Formats: sequence, C-alpha cells, structure tokens
Amino acid sequence: MTNQTTPGAVPEGYRRNAQGHLVPEATIRPIDLERDRLVREIVSLAKRQRELLGEFKSRAFGDANAFVSLSADMYDVKIGGAKGNVTLHTFDGSQKVVIARADTISFDERLQAAKALIDECITDWARGSDPKIQTLVQQAFETDREGKINTGRVLALRRLDIEDEKWQRAMNAIGESVQTVGTKTYMRFYERLDGSEAYTPISLDFATV
Repeated sequence: MTNQTTPGAVPEGYRRNAQGHLVPEATIRPIDLERDRLVREIVSLAKRQRELLGEFKSRAFGDANAFVSLSADMYDVKIGGAKGNVTLHTFDGSQKVVIARADTISFDERLQAAKALIDECITDWARGSDPKIQTLVQQAFETDREGKINTGRVLALRRLDIEDEKWQRAMNAIGESVQTVGTKTYMRFYERLDGSEAYTPISLDFATV
C-alpha cells in the first residue's frame, strides 16, 4: 500500500516556510527551529489563557446576574432584559465588583448637515471668530485611521455657549443624529490594600499585570 499525503499537509522531515515552500528540517538552522518551538509554545499558552478568561467571564457574569435576580426576587420584582449598572461589595467593604453597561453611539446622515451649518457659521463669523473654536470644530470632525469620527469630540461642541441661531440649529442636528448602535457590558474588580480607603483595580489587562 502506498503512503498518501493529505493535500496541504507537511510531509515528515519537512517544515513549511513563510513563503509556503517545503524545506527539509535537516537544512534548517537549530536557532530557527528553537525560535519556532518557543513561539508555538507561547502562542499555545496564550490561547489557553484566552479560553480560561472566556470561561471566567461567562461564569462571573452568569453568577452576578443570577445574584441580582435573586436579590430582586426578595422584593417580588422580576428584572427583564439586560441588567443595568450594579456595584456589589463584600460584607467588610474590602472588595467590590462593578458591572457597567455602556452604549456605543454613532451618527447618521444628519451629522453632515450639522457640519455644513457649522462651516457656514465659521465663514459668517470670518475674522471675528475665536481661533480656539475653529480648532475645536476642526478636531471634532477629524477621522481616525478607520475613518471613524470621535463621538466625544463632536458631542463636546454642544457644550459651547454660542447663541448664534445657525449654530444652535447645527447643535440640534448633532443631537438628533445620535444613534445607539450597540451596548457593551463591562465587569471590573477592586480591592482595598493595607487598610486603605481607596479601591485599587484588579487588572486583567496583560500589559498592566
């Protein structure tokens, strides 16, 4: 019986390089083989940690939501849909878990109308306009590398105390163009260290561990 190799499989004694070519292992330098082994080992560990974090997230949210429902049951209240913002403390107040929901917002086509009105305001004001306001407007409508507008900067324009009628129409257009496109729920963990009154975050961010 002839040995058949699965299409795309790497034959024994070979490695596939970055260009997709099959290279005999005997011709690969030991340091390159060791680097390959190290990277594969670290990535494998990283993927396992991702799985564990996913399991932890699922359990933490499940248990916390179940507790919130249990607490509500004590008052004959049924909570439907997504749970809102909640903070849970230990009995001694040394630790807490914060569950927070944050809406993701975007703007519809009315933002373009607002931008046109703002441009008209700047033109009408000409030299009399405050250069700082012009800079704020310019920065507000700049896009990032993905072509997205910073929602915070745009909404910050509405806090400017400008009585101009055209400006006010632009601000109304901005307000009406806001659309909630999604909601994310976060869970954060805190503890008090060494009897301190301030809470210290327990970070799950790899960079800050």
